[in-house]
Amino acid sequence: MKSIVYYTVYDSPLGLITLGATERGICWVEFGKGDATTLSLIRWAKRWLHTENIAYEPEHFIEATIQLDEYFSGIRQEFSVPLDIYGTAFQKLVWDQLQRIPYGQTRSYKDVALAMNAAKAVRAIGGANNKNPLSIFVPCHRVIGSNGALVGYGGGLDIKEYLLKLEGILDRAEVGSA
Repeated sequence: MKSIVYYTVYDSPLGLITLGATERGICWVEFGKGDATTLSLIRWAKRWLHTENIAYEPEHFIEATIQLDEYFSGIRQEFSVPLDIYGTAFQKLVWDQLQRIPYGQTRSYKDVALAMNAAKAVRAIGGANNKNPLSIFVPCHRVIGSNGALVGYGGGLDIKEYLLKLEGILDRAEVGSA
C-alpha cells in the first residue's frame, strides 16, 4: 500500500498554515493554503515519500493544532507532537541543532556551525535552514545574522519578526533590525 500524507489548514494569527503529516508525525509546514500549497505538498511527498497520495484529514492534527494554539497564546514553549523529519543527513543534523535553541533565544548561523563542529559550514547551514520543512516546530526563525539582523525566512521576514516578538526576543538588545 502506498503511503499517505495527511494535511489540514490551520488558522493562525499569521494567517493560514498548511500542515502535513505521515502516520509517524508532522512532516511538513507551509504558510498559506490553496492550489499552490497543495501542489507544493504533493511535490514534497513525491520527492521524500515517493507518493502523490495526499488526504485532507483535520482530525489527524488535533494535538498539533492544540499545541500551536498554546504556542501562539504564549502558553507553550516546546512542542511535544511527534515529528517525521525528511531531508539529507546534513540537513537533519542542522535541524536537530535548531531544536536545541531554547524558546526566547537566538543563535547566529555561525553559532549553529560552531555547535556542530563545522565552523566553515555557515553557508551550508543557511541553506539547510532555508529547506526546513517544519517551520515553527523546528525553530529556524531563531537563527539570525551574526550582526543581529533578521535575515532569511521561508515564510517572509514579517513572519520571522512576529515569531521572535511572540517569544519576547525582539524586545531585547541582542537582536538588531534588518
